[in-house]
Amino acid sequence: MSRFLPLALALALSCTASTLALADQPGADWMPADQVKQKLMATGYTSITEFEADDGHWEGEGMKNGVKMQFHADPKTGALLSEKPDK
Repeated sequence: MSRFLPLALALALSCTASTLALADQPGADWMPADQVKQKLMATGYTSITEFEADDGHWEGEGMKNGVKMQFHADPKTGALLSEKPDK
């Protein structure tokens, strides 16, 4: 039985990794990342240093008014949902 343990563990880890990768992909009906970034720049962001799909929305970091900020954007409209200083 102990010789099957490494195989079972490897299989479990590979399934988990593939599920996590799928969870962080933009949906088919999401606004393209470049368009969302343009909308964020129009709200005052001067640079966007990180940007990704996460937990059902666009998420990232950028500079706004000289302050490094974290933000969340609506996946379909690109509207800013929340932002806070990055500590």
